[in-house]
This record gives sequence, structure tokens and C-alpha cells, in this order.
Amino acid sequence: MRQGQITLEPLTQDNLDEARRIDRSDVPEDFVDTVDDMMELTRYGLEHHCLGRTYAVRSEGKVIGVILLGEAIPWETDPEEMRSRPFYRLMGFVLDRDYRGRGVGAYVLEETVRRVYETFGVRPIALGCHRDNAGGERFWLRHGFRKTGAMEGCDRYYLRYPPQRQPPAFIGPKAD
Repeated sequence: MRQGQITLEPLTQDNLDEARRIDRSDVPEDFVDTVDDMMELTRYGLEHHCLGRTYAVRSEGKVIGVILLGEAIPWETDPEEMRSRPFYRLMGFVLDRDYRGRGVGAYVLEETVRRVYETFGVRPIALGCHRDNAGGERFWLRHGFRKTGAMEGCDRYYLRYPPQRQPPAFIGPKAD
């Protein structure tokens, strides 16, 4: 699937019914919140002026996914290393089963991160992945997240740090 066929638009009341029709019949709610839960989290974020975005993912005129990446409100279960710094929390990401395994998820994740970083600034990202979600774990590890020992209920924390900017290499003075 070409990336040009995928668009991200804000999840709103106008596209919520379409998003509810995403085929996630193979994804238990223990693994990923429902679209209605993600919409409720989005409303909370907007009302409390939290940084972040929730996108409906569209392909060929159809909503095929939803992703929510926003400012993390501290939780007692957050990994120790995240407690002293601002970070984003990926609160939900679901794709229609017919679009998985085709590179769509990778594109949506990276495009969402790019947009949030560009709009609000660069921060580490944390997420919870159900301990029995082996496919989710493989996806997150492939995309730069590392597994931690921290748990929140049945979810294990994964963290991704922004790439470090390397200073230009010092070549040294020219030899005469």
C-alpha cells in the first residue's frame, strides 16, 4: 500500500461513527481501548489543554484506524525513569484487520509522531501493551520502543526515546 493513499484527520464527532466500524474483531478490548474510549480521552485532553493529537486514519475514503498520542499525565505506575520528565503517552492505536501487515501501521505511527513532535516538541513516548499481545510487542520493538519491567495492570510499559542529535564531527585543522 502506498503511503499517499493514507491520510490522517482529527477524530471528531463527524467521523466517529465511521471509526466505530473499524473491523477489530480479532483484537480484544483488553489489548486496545474502543474508539469510544479513545474519543473520551480526546475530549478530556482538549478540555484540559493537554498536548497531543487523535487521528482517524483514512484510506480510499474509509476510516481504517485510530491513533491517540498525547501529553502524559503522571501515573503511579509510570516507569521510574519517566517520572522526572515530560513525555507523551500513546493511549491507543487500532487498525482495521484488513490493513494490518501492509506497512500502514508503521506509516501511521511515524507520521503521528512526526506531527506531534513538529507541533508540540520532542519528548520520549511511553505506551502500555497487554502482556499477552505478542503481535503488538513485535510491532513496538520493531519501531524503536524498548520493553521495561514496569506494569500497569496487565499492560507492560514500552518506551521510545527521541533520536539523539549528534554534533558535527570535528575534522581538525587543515595540515599545511
